[in-house]
Amino acid sequence: MATKSSIEWTELTWNPMVGCTKISPGCKNCYAETMARRLKAMGMRGYENGFELALMPERLVEPLLRRKPTVYFVNSMSDLFHEKVPTEYIQRVFDVMTEARQHTFQVLTKRAGRMAEFCRDSIVPPNVWLGVSVENRKHGLPRISILRKIRCNVRFLSIEPLLEDLGRFDLTGIQWVIVGGESGKRARLMKVDWVDGIKRQCDAAGVAFFFKQWGTWSADGEKRSKGVNGREFHGRIWDAMPQFG
Repeated sequence: MATKSSIEWTELTWNPMVGCTKISPGCKNCYAETMARRLKAMGMRGYENGFELALMPERLVEPLLRRKPTVYFVNSMSDLFHEKVPTEYIQRVFDVMTEARQHTFQVLTKRAGRMAEFCRDSIVPPNVWLGVSVENRKHGLPRISILRKIRCNVRFLSIEPLLEDLGRFDLTGIQWVIVGGESGKRARLMKVDWVDGIKRQCDAAGVAFFFKQWGTWSADGEKRSKGVNGREFHGRIWDAMPQFG
Protein backbone atom coordinates (compact mmCIF):
# COMPACT_ATOMS: atom_id res chain seq x y z
CA MET A 1 0.00 0.00 0.00
CA ALA A 2 1.04 3.61 -0.46
CA THR A 3 2.63 4.93 2.71
CA LYS A 4 3.06 8.34 4.26
CA SER A 5 6.54 9.54 3.49
CA SER A 6 9.21 11.04 5.70
CA ILE A 7 10.73 12.51 2.54
CA GLU A 8 10.27 16.26 2.90
CA TRP A 9 9.36 16.99 -0.72
CA THR A 10 6.50 14.53 -1.15
CA GLU A 11 3.39 13.24 0.65
CA LEU A 12 3.03 9.53 -0.08
CA THR A 13 5.28 6.91 -1.65
CA TRP A 14 3.91 4.43 -4.20
CA ASN A 15 5.98 1.36 -5.02
CA PRO A 16 4.51 -0.76 -7.84
CA MET A 17 7.88 -2.53 -7.77
CA VAL A 18 10.71 -2.92 -5.28
CA GLY A 19 14.42 -3.62 -5.53
CA CYS A 20 17.22 -2.22 -7.65
CA THR A 21 20.92 -2.49 -8.54
CA LYS A 22 23.77 0.00 -8.19
CA ILE A 23 24.90 1.89 -11.29
CA SER A 24 26.85 4.95 -10.05
CA PRO A 25 28.57 6.42 -6.95
CA GLY A 26 25.32 7.91 -5.65
CA CYS A 27 24.09 4.34 -5.08
CA LYS A 28 26.95 3.32 -2.78
CA ASN A 29 25.10 3.79 0.52
CA CYS A 30 21.57 3.32 -0.82
CA TYR A 31 18.97 3.96 1.89
CA ALA A 32 16.43 1.75 0.08
CA GLU A 33 18.78 -1.23 0.14
CA THR A 34 19.25 -0.82 3.89
CA MET A 35 15.48 -0.54 4.36
CA ALA A 36 14.90 -3.64 2.21
CA ARG A 37 17.12 -5.71 4.51
CA ARG A 38 15.04 -4.61 7.50
CA LEU A 39 11.78 -5.38 5.72
CA LYS A 40 13.05 -8.83 4.73
CA ALA A 41 13.86 -9.55 8.36
CA MET A 42 10.32 -8.47 9.28
CA GLY A 43 8.85 -10.88 6.71
CA MET A 44 7.37 -8.08 4.59
CA ARG A 45 5.87 -9.27 1.30
CA GLY A 46 7.94 -8.31 -1.73
CA TYR A 47 11.22 -8.39 0.16
CA GLU A 48 11.62 -12.16 0.43
CA ASN A 49 14.80 -11.80 -1.68
CA GLY A 50 15.96 -8.59 -0.06
CA PHE A 51 16.69 -5.87 -2.60
CA GLU A 52 16.25 -7.98 -5.73
CA LEU A 53 13.87 -6.46 -8.26
CA ALA A 54 10.27 -7.61 -7.83
CA LEU A 55 7.18 -6.34 -9.66
CA MET A 56 4.12 -5.73 -7.45
CA PRO A 57 1.20 -5.49 -9.90
CA GLU A 58 -1.37 -5.67 -7.09
CA ARG A 59 -0.18 -2.22 -6.01
CA LEU A 60 -0.94 -0.58 -9.34
CA VAL A 61 -4.50 0.27 -8.31
CA GLU A 62 -3.54 2.15 -5.12
CA PRO A 63 -3.61 5.74 -6.46
CA LEU A 64 -6.94 5.08 -8.17
CA LEU A 65 -8.52 4.28 -4.80
CA ARG A 66 -7.55 7.62 -3.27
CA ARG A 67 -9.72 10.61 -4.17
CA LYS A 68 -7.88 13.28 -2.18
CA PRO A 69 -5.32 15.04 -4.45
CA THR A 70 -1.95 13.80 -3.31
CA VAL A 71 1.71 14.15 -4.26
CA TYR A 72 3.19 10.68 -4.82
CA PHE A 73 6.86 9.80 -5.07
CA VAL A 74 6.90 6.84 -7.46
CA ASN A 75 9.25 3.99 -6.51
CA SER A 76 11.06 5.21 -3.45
CA MET A 77 12.27 1.60 -3.18
CA SER A 78 13.20 1.03 -6.81
CA ASP A 79 13.72 2.68 -10.21
CA LEU A 80 10.83 2.60 -12.68
CA PHE A 81 13.28 2.56 -15.60
CA HIS A 82 15.49 -0.25 -14.34
CA GLU A 83 16.67 -2.33 -17.29
CA LYS A 84 14.87 -5.44 -16.00
CA VAL A 85 11.45 -3.78 -15.77
CA PRO A 86 9.42 -4.76 -18.86
CA THR A 87 8.36 -1.83 -21.04
CA GLU A 88 4.80 -3.11 -20.83
CA TYR A 89 4.89 -2.77 -17.06
CA ILE A 90 6.22 0.77 -17.24
CA GLN A 91 3.31 1.55 -19.55
CA ARG A 92 0.87 0.15 -17.00
CA VAL A 93 2.32 2.50 -14.37
CA PHE A 94 1.93 5.45 -16.75
CA ASP A 95 -1.63 4.38 -17.55
CA VAL A 96 -2.49 4.56 -13.85
CA MET A 97 -0.87 7.97 -13.49
CA THR A 98 -2.82 9.21 -16.50
CA GLU A 99 -6.11 7.96 -15.08
CA ALA A 100 -5.42 9.28 -11.56
CA ARG A 101 -5.24 12.86 -12.79
CA GLN A 102 -6.21 14.26 -9.37
CA HIS A 103 -2.74 13.34 -8.11
CA THR A 104 0.77 14.57 -8.85
CA PHE A 105 3.38 11.87 -9.48
CA GLN A 106 7.12 12.45 -9.05
CA VAL A 107 9.18 9.95 -11.04
CA LEU A 108 12.90 9.95 -10.29
CA THR A 109 15.54 7.84 -12.05
CA LYS A 110 19.26 7.36 -12.53
CA ARG A 111 18.51 5.66 -15.82
CA ALA A 112 17.78 8.78 -17.84
CA GLY A 113 18.48 7.13 -21.17
CA ARG A 114 15.76 4.54 -20.78
CA MET A 115 13.33 7.16 -19.50
CA ALA A 116 13.95 9.27 -22.60
CA GLU A 117 13.57 6.25 -24.86
CA PHE A 118 10.23 5.33 -23.27
CA CYS A 119 8.90 8.88 -23.40
CA ARG A 120 9.72 9.27 -27.10
CA ASP A 121 6.79 6.99 -27.88
CA SER A 122 4.50 8.05 -25.03
CA ILE A 123 2.73 11.22 -23.96
CA VAL A 124 3.79 12.25 -20.47
CA PRO A 125 0.63 13.25 -18.56
CA PRO A 126 0.67 16.83 -17.20
CA ASN A 127 0.42 15.54 -13.62
CA VAL A 128 3.65 13.55 -13.94
CA TRP A 129 6.93 15.23 -13.01
CA LEU A 130 10.10 13.63 -14.35
CA GLY A 131 13.42 13.89 -12.53
CA VAL A 132 16.97 12.54 -12.51
CA SER A 133 19.44 11.99 -9.71
CA VAL A 134 22.64 14.04 -9.84
CA GLU A 135 25.46 13.17 -7.45
CA ASN A 136 28.59 14.31 -9.29
CA ARG A 137 29.85 15.71 -12.58
CA LYS A 138 30.78 12.47 -14.36
CA HIS A 139 27.58 10.50 -13.82
CA GLY A 140 25.01 13.08 -12.76
CA LEU A 141 25.40 16.04 -15.10
CA PRO A 142 24.93 14.03 -18.34
CA ARG A 143 21.52 12.93 -17.04
CA ILE A 144 20.36 16.56 -17.02
CA SER A 145 21.00 16.93 -20.75
CA ILE A 146 18.95 13.81 -21.42
CA LEU A 147 16.10 14.94 -19.15
CA ARG A 148 15.93 18.34 -20.85
CA LYS A 149 14.97 16.70 -24.16
CA ILE A 150 11.88 14.98 -22.72
CA ARG A 151 8.59 16.80 -23.22
CA CYS A 152 6.82 17.13 -19.87
CA ASN A 153 5.37 19.80 -17.58
CA VAL A 154 7.93 19.62 -14.79
CA ARG A 155 11.52 18.44 -14.91
CA PHE A 156 13.41 18.21 -11.64
CA LEU A 157 16.81 17.29 -10.25
CA SER A 158 17.44 15.39 -7.03
CA ILE A 159 20.99 16.38 -6.18
CA GLU A 160 21.34 13.97 -3.29
CA PRO A 161 23.75 12.85 -2.11
CA LEU A 162 25.79 15.76 -3.39
CA LEU A 163 29.32 14.32 -3.55
CA GLU A 164 31.35 17.13 -5.09
CA ASP A 165 31.27 20.66 -6.46
CA LEU A 166 29.23 20.48 -9.65
CA GLY A 167 30.65 23.71 -11.05
CA ARG A 168 28.56 25.56 -13.63
CA PHE A 169 25.84 23.54 -15.36
CA ASP A 170 22.86 24.27 -17.58
CA LEU A 171 19.46 24.60 -15.84
CA THR A 172 17.55 25.45 -19.01
CA GLY A 173 14.23 23.60 -19.01
CA ILE A 174 14.53 22.56 -15.35
CA GLN A 175 11.80 23.73 -12.97
CA TRP A 176 12.92 22.34 -9.61
CA VAL A 177 16.15 21.41 -7.84
CA ILE A 178 16.39 19.42 -4.59
CA VAL A 179 19.73 19.31 -2.74
CA GLY A 180 20.72 17.11 0.17
CA GLY A 181 23.59 15.47 1.97
CA GLU A 182 24.02 11.79 2.73
CA SER A 183 22.90 10.07 5.94
CA GLY A 184 24.15 7.01 7.79
CA LYS A 185 27.36 5.72 9.34
CA ARG A 186 29.22 5.72 6.02
CA ALA A 187 27.89 9.09 4.83
CA ARG A 188 30.14 11.18 2.63
CA LEU A 189 30.75 14.87 3.31
CA MET A 190 28.78 17.65 1.59
CA LYS A 191 30.35 21.12 1.72
CA VAL A 192 28.57 24.46 2.10
CA ASP A 193 30.32 25.94 -0.94
CA TRP A 194 28.94 23.17 -3.16
CA VAL A 195 25.39 23.97 -2.11
CA ASP A 196 26.01 27.71 -2.46
CA GLY A 197 27.04 27.23 -6.06
CA ILE A 198 23.85 25.37 -6.90
CA LYS A 199 21.65 27.87 -5.03
CA ARG A 200 23.18 30.83 -6.92
CA GLN A 201 22.58 29.14 -10.26
CA CYS A 202 18.97 28.32 -9.34
CA ASP A 203 18.36 31.95 -8.37
CA ALA A 204 19.86 33.20 -11.63
CA ALA A 205 17.80 30.76 -13.71
CA GLY A 206 14.54 31.26 -11.78
CA VAL A 207 14.46 27.61 -10.69
CA ALA A 208 12.69 26.57 -7.47
CA PHE A 209 15.27 25.47 -4.85
CA PHE A 210 14.55 22.92 -2.11
CA PHE A 211 17.18 22.13 0.54
CA LYS A 212 16.25 18.71 1.90
CA GLN A 213 18.84 18.07 4.60
CA TRP A 214 22.45 18.19 5.74
CA GLY A 215 22.41 14.52 6.58
CA THR A 216 25.14 13.11 8.80
CA TRP A 217 27.66 15.89 8.14
CA SER A 218 26.75 19.37 9.35
CA ALA A 219 27.44 22.75 7.77
CA ASP A 220 30.46 23.15 10.07
CA GLY A 221 31.95 19.85 8.90
CA GLU A 222 31.14 17.89 12.06
CA LYS A 223 29.54 14.47 12.09
CA ARG A 224 26.27 14.38 14.02
CA SER A 225 22.83 12.79 13.76
CA LYS A 226 20.66 13.79 10.81
CA GLY A 227 18.04 15.18 13.18
CA VAL A 228 20.49 17.43 15.00
CA ASN A 229 21.97 18.81 11.78
CA GLY A 230 18.50 19.64 10.49
CA ARG A 231 17.45 21.35 7.27
CA GLU A 232 18.47 24.98 7.71
CA PHE A 233 20.79 26.44 5.11
CA HIS A 234 22.18 29.88 5.91
CA GLY A 235 19.72 30.23 8.75
CA ARG A 236 16.46 29.32 7.02
CA ILE A 237 14.44 26.54 5.42
CA TRP A 238 14.43 26.55 1.62
CA ASP A 239 11.42 24.56 0.46
CA ALA A 240 10.28 26.05 -2.85
CA MET A 241 8.21 23.85 -5.15
CA PRO A 242 7.35 24.23 -8.85
CA GLN A 243 4.45 26.61 -9.36
CA PHE A 244 2.66 24.44 -11.91
CA GLY A 245 2.23 20.82 -12.74
